[in-house]
Amino acid sequence: MKIFLDTSVLIAASDADRLDHPASYPLLASATRETTACGAHTLAEVYAVLSRLPGGKRQRPELAGRLVEQIIERMAAVPLTVEEYAETIRKTARASLSSGIVFDALLLTCARKVNAERIYTWNVRHFKMVAPDLADRIVTP
Repeated sequence: MKIFLDTSVLIAASDADRLDHPASYPLLASATRETTACGAHTLAEVYAVLSRLPGGKRQRPELAGRLVEQIIERMAAVPLTVEEYAETIRKTARASLSSGIVFDALLLTCARKVNAERIYTWNVRHFKMVAPDLADRIVTP
């Protein structure tokens, strides 16, 4: 079974103090390249979020970089072509969805590319808004 992990799940999995950590961590801990994928763009998002967290939670760049390396080792990072980016943006615009939801749309394009049977996110509402046809696959951990 191929599962797809959203950035929100990977961030939660990396921070033991978060309320959503206990549900998220097992997905990262059990991830293998054969069973688990994330978007290639997620690698940059994870690094950016971890290295800017407020309230003393900010990771040093080296530590945030190490977590990204662990993600690369544990799961397939799905890249998009320029045409896949462009088509996803076109579909997002046609659906009158705006702003940062385009990043969710791009991640869902990655999930489709690997035919993910389960798409784990802490942003279910936006994911289902972008891809109602995948609603039965989009779940929280």
